Amino acid sequence: MHNNMLGIKRKVESVMNGGGNTPGISLASALYAISLLYGAGLRLRLLGYRKKILPVRKLPCRVICVGNLTVGGTAKTPMTMYVAERIKRFGFRPAIVSRGYRGGAQNRGGVVSDGSSIFMRPEQAGDEPYMMACRLQGVPVVVGKDRFAAGILALDKFKPDVIVLDDGFQHLGLVRDVDLVLLDHLHAFGNMHLLPRGTLREPISALQRATACVLTRYRPEKAGGAASARALINKIAPHLPVFISTCVPYCYTIRGGTQISINAGKACAAPEAAGRLDGAKAFGFSGIARNQDFQDTVKNIGIRIAGFMEFADHHPYSAHDLKRIVAKAAKANVRCLVTTEKDLVRIPPENPFNLDLVVVGLRVSFGSGEQDFNTFLTDRLAACG
Repeated sequence: MHNNMLGIKRKVESVMNGGGNTPGISLASALYAISLLYGAGLRLRLLGYRKKILPVRKLPCRVICVGNLTVGGTAKTPMTMYVAERIKRFGFRPAIVSRGYRGGAQNRGGVVSDGSSIFMRPEQAGDEPYMMACRLQGVPVVVGKDRFAAGILALDKFKPDVIVLDDGFQHLGLVRDVDLVLLDHLHAFGNMHLLPRGTLREPISALQRATACVLTRYRPEKAGGAASARALINKIAPHLPVFISTCVPYCYTIRGGTQISINAGKACAAPEAAGRLDGAKAFGFSGIARNQDFQDTVKNIGIRIAGFMEFADHHPYSAHDLKRIVAKAAKANVRCLVTTEKDLVRIPPENPFNLDLVVVGLRVSFGSGEQDFNTFLTDRLAACG
């Protein structure tokens, strides 16, 4: 069943990520027809907000939205954490509001963390809000499908002066003061098609609503991708500021047989230099939007992948999944296992692994452009104060 589902997923993804000559014309045609209906629905929805048929509400504080135009990994979660930590250093009191995708509290809403203690398990909070709550000190995290209600809850409980809205660019029912749109510098607009024929959540003309764009996951050896994306952005929204960021990996190790958990505000172990793991032979597994990107990251930090199992994004690991991972790792005769920090929170705390588990996380860096981005944030927050 697992292999069949992965096979179907790969066929759909090959169409979504491919160009006009994608194999499987019948599938591409079917997905394209659905994307036309999806696009029509988007236009009606946008018209509803423009004509004020659909309600638009405003929170009594500044709101910074971190969002994107495509499905898949654009480093939204690391960027949301970066922005929250950054504005906290500026002297603001931020709180994060997230939908809590696939979490049990998504519909009713609730407080994941007050900035020091965590009140939900990952299955209630959703994996990404839970990870943010574990990683951030002094920044409350609140979830809820109704972002306005979640924002009011955050204001009532914690009195923030800035709400950082995670993955909210398409949430047009809430007024934002700053809209940051993240675009993967190599896959900025995918194949230019809307879902499900492509990866676009909405047409690229939506960039005209943005306050700034951030090209993420930048790799100098593939700078041409960033140049092409920047040229198209400039054509669509000529006055839109464009920043470039990278994702810097860090690692920590959970010893074999010890309980899997992330304590409030910190990871299980202190992050360590990737070089300490150089040459380690590992069996990897992940369930994220771009599993191949994770494999590339692991190879780049010097870990040798002797085998790999991939799962769908946000996959909740069952006991059966973990047994299969253990069996395949034993067959591969590896020194350790390796997975992502996002996957870690979806693994039951009762650790079945007798091998060390290396956890790889990502931090955002703007490099030499950090001061420019910081100035942009402070100026925008001052302007809407």
